[in-house]
Amino acid sequence: MPFSYYQRLSLKEKEIYRRSDSINSIPLNGAERLFTVVKSIEECLKREDLESVRRVCQLLANSLSEMLRVPPVRIKILSVRPSNAWGELHGLYYPGRGTLQAMIILWIRTAKKAKIVTFKTFLRTFIHEFCHHLDYELFNLPESFHTEGFYKRESSILHQLLQKC
Repeated sequence: MPFSYYQRLSLKEKEIYRRSDSINSIPLNGAERLFTVVKSIEECLKREDLESVRRVCQLLANSLSEMLRVPPVRIKILSVRPSNAWGELHGLYYPGRGTLQAMIILWIRTAKKAKIVTFKTFLRTFIHEFCHHLDYELFNLPESFHTEGFYKRESSILHQLLQKC
């Protein structure tokens, strides 16, 4: 069942949406090699150290990119989430264009109280943005829509990475 915005899409966009929606999981062969890296993210968040969080997230992104044979993505970590009437921004993905490398931006503090976000929320946001990267680079989709399949892929990766956490 497509999400409500599906009706507003062009025929070409609807085709992309359906392709995205048909992909339900992403197997990570060797996910167990990443358990210590994932656990390190939790430890760095507790220390509230932006540079350490960035370094370990970059390591995870590089490892996932290598594992899935896609180009690397640059990670940028910022402090307090931006917000306005629509809510808080948790993360952003910028696709690579020409010579510019793709980039993921994540925030580690909530907007209202500037508290460190919980580990699982942060990791889910990381994986969410990385799934946008995979839509473009692994599945060669011209757009990255939030489909049911997209959220299933996100959950698929998250569950594999959290098996030992």
